[in-house]
Amino acid sequence: MLQQYLEQRLQTLQSEFEAGQTMLAELEAKQANLQKMLLRISGAIQVLEECLNEAKQDRPESSLASDTPAESLEANDAS
Repeated sequence: MLQQYLEQRLQTLQSEFEAGQTMLAELEAKQANLQKMLLRISGAIQVLEECLNEAKQDRPESSLASDTPAESLEANDAS
């Protein structure tokens, strides 16, 4: 009877261990994907900040404030 209990307990623990390993692998994959996404977002933020800084240096502050976003885009497309 004790042997049967120990064998069942062993099977249960082995199953839980395998499930834990699978879950860990999935979480590590999600972590890697999230890190890549954050890196892309960070790069996009940097590019947009640089574009905004260049636009502020190229034009006086008063003309930036009067433009709507569409006008700003059109002005950038024309140049």
